[in-house]
Amino acid sequence: MAIPAAVGALLLSMIGAASGAASGMEARADVPLDELRVATTEVAAGLARPTAIAALKDGSGRLLITEKSGTVRGFHPDTGLEAEPVLDITDRVDESENERGLLGLAVAPDFGQSQAVYVAYTALPNGAVTLSRIRLDTGAEEVLLVQEHAEFGNHNGGHLMFGSDGHLYLGIGDGGGGGDPLENGQNLNTLLGKIVRIDVSATCGDLPYCVPADNPFVGVSGARAEIWSYGLRNPWRFSFDEADGSLWIADVGQGRFEEVDHIAGAQGGVNFGWSCMEGPNVFDEQRCEPDVEYTDPVFHYASGTEGCAVIGGFVYRGERFADLAGGTYVATDYCSATAWALRANADGTYTSGTIGAFPETVTAFGADEAGELYVVNDQPGRLFRVSFEHVPAV
Repeated sequence: MAIPAAVGALLLSMIGAASGAASGMEARADVPLDELRVATTEVAAGLARPTAIAALKDGSGRLLITEKSGTVRGFHPDTGLEAEPVLDITDRVDESENERGLLGLAVAPDFGQSQAVYVAYTALPNGAVTLSRIRLDTGAEEVLLVQEHAEFGNHNGGHLMFGSDGHLYLGIGDGGGGGDPLENGQNLNTLLGKIVRIDVSATCGDLPYCVPADNPFVGVSGARAEIWSYGLRNPWRFSFDEADGSLWIADVGQGRFEEVDHIAGAQGGVNFGWSCMEGPNVFDEQRCEPDVEYTDPVFHYASGTEGCAVIGGFVYRGERFADLAGGTYVATDYCSATAWALRANADGTYTSGTIGAFPETVTAFGADEAGELYVVNDQPGRLFRVSFEHVPAV
């Protein structure tokens, strides 16, 4: 995807809490999307190229925010952004190119006991995509997985989340360069262009993790057993719907389409088509196989005219706006800032619409312990709380 000159230096293609969240999960908004509007309120400034948001989920209400250079900042809604980083790994992070750096963070489900977080970053000296477990109380790091990524500096992915199954999911881009020149999207012998699913609660053999037995390519010759889904270009951000465990993936396009994919939480082995397909259309017919099933996106829009890089969000499951936005997936675009909304219907179809705009250059969404949404933007580096409004049709 060509980066517009005006955007060149920006981060273009990185592109009672428990009871409240439970209440939100039970609610499905009846407000039509054409009567729903999003609003944002700035709650912190002074971030340096933020890339991800994760809730600490220890009852404190704190959020952790990663910065591209390799620092993690703490934020509390009552006291604001903490001055000193809670973690600093700048000495091992390669941020030499626009899309390299500290890219993702997930908080361990047992954080209260383990003090562990999981981070994904491009590591010195050659930009390898690296997954590590780090204890915040001691700073001790254990490298769990490394995917070499030396030829091109872009399409690193790097998002991390724990699924409802307790396993850790990691998104990695196709290895960079335009048009998947290394043909990694459909290559099952590499983790590039994939969503990876591993069990980090145990070790197996020489691995510092285990591969879940129900991963789709366990025992398949020539395939990496860690792969959960594939055929992705740069799944910069994905999320799970806490109500049903389904997976929503926003995959940054090559230049014609930006897309959002959605699959049931227990469904592995899904092939999203890149680089045979881009969005709903064939991208490179020579890379298409007649006996392979490619899964179409549930939503797409035109790159160039409607945006430049989709930034995936969350299905809203908070309590505060459950009657307005409950069950609604929201996302945006790095360049256009359009607020996109999608709802999955019972018959397998989807309803979509625009619900206003987010701040420009949003790089990531996050949800707090209660399911309330936040976004960060890259320039000039701010954190916003997301809210929703009902604007009845005239």
